[in-house]
Amino acid sequence: MRPLKEKVAVIDIGSNSIRLVINELDDKKGTRELHNLKQVARLSNYIDENYFLTAEGMKVLKESLQQFEEVLQHHHVTNVKAVATAAIRNAANKRQILDLIHRETSLHVRVLSEEEEAYYGYLAVINSTSHKDGISIDIGGGSTEITVFKNKKLQYAHSFPFGALTLKKKFFPQTEPSKQDLKQLSEYVLRQLDSLTWLKEAENLPVIGIGGSARNMSLVHQAQTNYPLSGLHQYEMKKADISSMMQLFENADLKERENIEGLSKDRADVIIPAVRVIYELADYISSNDFMMSSKGLREGLFFEEMLREHSADYFPEVTEESFFQLSREFEMNESYVQEVGSIARQLYTQLQPCVPNHLKEADNMTLLKKSARVLYIGEFISHETSSQHTFYVLTNRSIDGIPHSERLAMSFIASFKSKSWMKRLSQPFQSYVSKKEFKRYELLGSILKLAYALDRTKRKVVESVTVEDSGESLDLYIWCKNETYSYFEEVKSNKYKKHVEKVLKRNITLHFHPITELNKTFTF
Repeated sequence: MRPLKEKVAVIDIGSNSIRLVINELDDKKGTRELHNLKQVARLSNYIDENYFLTAEGMKVLKESLQQFEEVLQHHHVTNVKAVATAAIRNAANKRQILDLIHRETSLHVRVLSEEEEAYYGYLAVINSTSHKDGISIDIGGGSTEITVFKNKKLQYAHSFPFGALTLKKKFFPQTEPSKQDLKQLSEYVLRQLDSLTWLKEAENLPVIGIGGSARNMSLVHQAQTNYPLSGLHQYEMKKADISSMMQLFENADLKERENIEGLSKDRADVIIPAVRVIYELADYISSNDFMMSSKGLREGLFFEEMLREHSADYFPEVTEESFFQLSREFEMNESYVQEVGSIARQLYTQLQPCVPNHLKEADNMTLLKKSARVLYIGEFISHETSSQHTFYVLTNRSIDGIPHSERLAMSFIASFKSKSWMKRLSQPFQSYVSKKEFKRYELLGSILKLAYALDRTKRKVVESVTVEDSGESLDLYIWCKNETYSYFEEVKSNKYKKHVEKVLKRNITLHFHPITELNKTFTF
């Protein structure tokens, strides 16, 4: 049994950087990141021609770990998972490096095998995105891991003995790359990809990028396109977008790259080989879809810890797990949320024959269900301004399992207040959402708002709803629990019905009756 609250830390000793992440886990699977610290150690630069980590590299490693150790001690973290990847794994003096760490710190470092490193990347992706099939690529400083998974099951995994740092050292160590350098780099990468016969089975699968280089490429693309939605996790690009990023980086010198918005200076010298590897992989398997996963090796280790008690590799439903975490974080009443969602689904089902055909989409019910799960989540911050806060929260944080386009739709629907309100919010998103889509969000938002009114007192007054179409207007019958006052629900829903009327262009009359009258008085 897990303690009520436990701090769990991961130290990731990579070829380019060393990072410490401290999470707080609780006995109900809740998780919260407390600290995320990084040292740009560049250990690969301290590997000599005989593959030994030099004395200077040893010193950098020791001092970095001692600094992290001090942080761990201060925050009383005892559950520490320290892992090392390619730089130490491939070092000729690996044993001496581990002895140094053991001697100079209290840390026990586990050197991950190539297969383990690839596995943890896969574990992070399937537990934090909506993809059930895909190919992940994690470009580190000294190695590149790829996995192929189908129906969430790991099919193949491989670790290439090259990364962003080592490719730069191999093909253009001192200067900016020439066209010939880039050609030779691509030819080398293609030969490596050709060595994996099973890659053909990944044809057309989406490519999911992990790691700092993929993250920086995606950040630059967001900056270049003035992307209005916050959050990088699950950000999507097309192969043509990767190609344009590749050209942007390759046509700029180091100083110019250092000033590109979204590209961190410590990645400016290694971003070129990393992006070219991503592009060559996408091109090789004829994939047009790329998704950025901010969750990688470290998160994979955390997921392993969270799932250990359940003897499982992944959550059955990533989205459900995310909603669970959100409900805990924002102290949402799950019973109330489910009640409003149930009423909203009944309303949509009953009103569907009256919905204009151009607004009928296959995912309307799915969007309504998901939006109901985060309905007025901003009430946690302020009841008076819950709509504003709901919209802000949903447009400014990633939700695992929810793609950006769907998250934006949920933001409008769950925060819906009125058409004019939605119009004001929509200004930054005009180029990403069509007028038809905005109208659809208005429809679903107005239905959800009416459902919210029908449980105004949070007493589950409503048992069911039915609709009669009299031609000129709609009669909406609300069947309530026996011997239960529905006054407050009646007042609020009569006020909010106007939003549904505007979209459907029909007058709606509300009739509140006890549930016992349903079969006695009305026949449908």
